[in-house]
Amino acid sequence: MSWGILILAGIFEIFWATGLKYSEGFTKLTPSIVTIVTMSISFYLLSLSLKSLPLGTAYAVWVGIGTIGTVIAGIFLFNESINLIRLISIILILLGIIGLKITTN
Repeated sequence: MSWGILILAGIFEIFWATGLKYSEGFTKLTPSIVTIVTMSISFYLLSLSLKSLPLGTAYAVWVGIGTIGTVIAGIFLFNESINLIRLISIILILLGIIGLKITTN
């Protein structure tokens, strides 16, 4: 259950990180509200997962999911560049997340 909550927290991190771009420095009301709400949900879910998961593992996985998702969102939503080094880097982050999951009791 904690891993599912942590994954959901990471997904909400993608939304708030992407929302930061749309909020344009919190100058646009609706994207700013969405960003703050999804940020709050993400932090809350992370805190729930920390009841039974190790801090270092949970935080690294949360950030990793957010990083991978935000890079992918940037590519598709904001036309950011995609190249071999970026793809390899995303794969390495994913492998790190999988490694942390496998080695955590």
